[in-house]
Amino acid sequence: MALIIKPIVTEKMNLAGEKFNRYGFMVERTANKVEIKKAVEEMYNVQVEDVNTMIVAPKLKQRWTRSGLLRGKTNSYKKAVVTLKEGEKIDFYSNI
Repeated sequence: MALIIKPIVTEKMNLAGEKFNRYGFMVERTANKVEIKKAVEEMYNVQVEDVNTMIVAPKLKQRWTRSGLLRGKTNSYKKAVVTLKEGEKIDFYSNI
């Protein structure tokens, strides 16, 4: 279960969940598609049809402050987009 770090809850992923039954997760970089599929099925009690993975590149950021220009970058991470079978659903907001 340590493969899944957290679900990605954004407007874009919520729309994909409603329209195409797809949900996004931030996962460990070493995880493969088979391991991700098993982890999601065990954690949420659903049937997974397909898993797509991608490594999100870091983005360069800069801002002006009193002490001058600060430059840095965001962290890179691995993202998994999981497609569930017809009729299955994940509710991230149930335990709030």
